[in-house]
Amino acid sequence: MQPLKGVHHITAITSSAEKIYEFFTYTLGLRLVKKTVNQDDIQTYHLFFSDDVGSAGTDMTFFDFPGIPKGMHGTDEISKTSFRVPNDAALDYWVKRFNRLNVKHTGIKEQFGKKVLNFVDFDDQQYQLISDENNKGVASGTPWQKGPIPLEYAITGLGPVFVRVSNMDYFKTIMERVLFFEEVDKEGSFHLFEVGEGGNGAQVVVEFNNILPRARQGYGTVHHAAFRVEDRSVLDDWKKWFDEIRLPNSGFVERYYFGSLYANVAPQILFEIATDGPGFTGDEPYETLGEKLSLPPFFEAKREEIEKLVRPIDTVRSTKEFEKEYEN
Repeated sequence: MQPLKGVHHITAITSSAEKIYEFFTYTLGLRLVKKTVNQDDIQTYHLFFSDDVGSAGTDMTFFDFPGIPKGMHGTDEISKTSFRVPNDAALDYWVKRFNRLNVKHTGIKEQFGKKVLNFVDFDDQQYQLISDENNKGVASGTPWQKGPIPLEYAITGLGPVFVRVSNMDYFKTIMERVLFFEEVDKEGSFHLFEVGEGGNGAQVVVEFNNILPRARQGYGTVHHAAFRVEDRSVLDDWKKWFDEIRLPNSGFVERYYFGSLYANVAPQILFEIATDGPGFTGDEPYETLGEKLSLPPFFEAKREEIEKLVRPIDTVRSTKEFEKEYEN
């Protein structure tokens, strides 16, 4: 069975599809490559923000479940999403940008030998920028070429996934014996796990914490984390493995843009294994990715119904010209 290749995507919950579109597009400079709906709840938007071409390993996605309450951070949750930037100098740029745009952040720190910058959005969703300076391992993506961020500082993909757990021994067993990660470093209560080629794009940071109350999912929290495999045949091998060890799982799920397999690997921790393809460019041209409501073929018959359920959001950017925003 082929090992996991690294992080595929992170899916979180937002209080506002409109506000998260503005934040990711105009503040973070990530490209909306797909505007679709939650396939299990068609009244809910599912927005995909990624690199310039929607590469696997670069996208963070959001649901906006109607009426969902605010989440509460704590233990037993996927606690933070990180994004890769080219080097340490890029973090200096982002500090200035966040200061100007009133984005709450902690300043530049160091963790596991890498410079990092933690910040939050309007929902208190937790994020981190991590420097790729001297990083080795899984290659990152291509920054949004026509976005507002100078390319030398722009976000290129996803970094380590952060998980906070109350039972470290159990979760370490899951990571090593079920998912075949290797623990490569430890700093206090934080444990660094790595898979495949390693590096920022193939790591999970697990924090042991049995003091905080259990987290409660809602807007401002992560729904699940996904990890990459090459194709359906490898995904099927993982399904057989989960069945062999009697890990309850979803079985194969056709998401059209990729194939998926879901499993709750620990209390409140939902992991997905997802294929690298087919990707996001099959049903829309590169120039206008994310500008119309895209539906997989098996939902096209319900388009009229779906369009009445979800409110229109203007995501047209192909007619706009973004000026690169340098921070003095």
